[in-house]
Amino acid sequence: MYRSALNDERELLRLVAAGDERAFTRVFDHYHQRLGQHIYRITRSETVAEELVHDVFLKIWRNRELLREVENFPVYLFVISKNAALNALKKIAAEKLKFTDLDAASEGEPEQPDDYRYALIDEAIDQLPFQQRQVYLLSRHQRLSYNEIALQMGLSKETVKKYLQIATASIISYIGKSVKMSPILVLKIFF
Repeated sequence: MYRSALNDERELLRLVAAGDERAFTRVFDHYHQRLGQHIYRITRSETVAEELVHDVFLKIWRNRELLREVENFPVYLFVISKNAALNALKKIAAEKLKFTDLDAASEGEPEQPDDYRYALIDEAIDQLPFQQRQVYLLSRHQRLSYNEIALQMGLSKETVKKYLQIATASIISYIGKSVKMSPILVLKIFF
């Protein structure tokens, strides 16, 4: 992500750790634009990216004593910013889900978030081809092993494994399209 580090980065980080604001400003000036681009690639929102860049650098400043132990600042910055971006996306998705739940409740849909989630998952399962649905239900609902499912359905263990992978991906995709969010967020919120 970050190809060129500051020439005197270790010294600057030592100064930042000691509370030197000018050193911090140099680090900020050097990395903030690339950090913003990195966060934008994850969030696809300029506003969120701008906010998170400031949040990340604020967090670095508040925990500046930790910089003494950082061996590779660009990687450290990458990890902090990635986590901040993913947390922001999770929060946005939860808010979208809350609004979706409110809309659904006003239209006579299940009022409880869990009821809505289960209804959506059931709907996704119903969309699966017959054998994938059977494999999924035997695995997830009856907790049968691959071998037990293979014996019961007359399939190979590898076919069962493949059907379960395809079924799970299809369910995640279906839910993602239904609530208009990324598959990663679907996994975090629904499963």
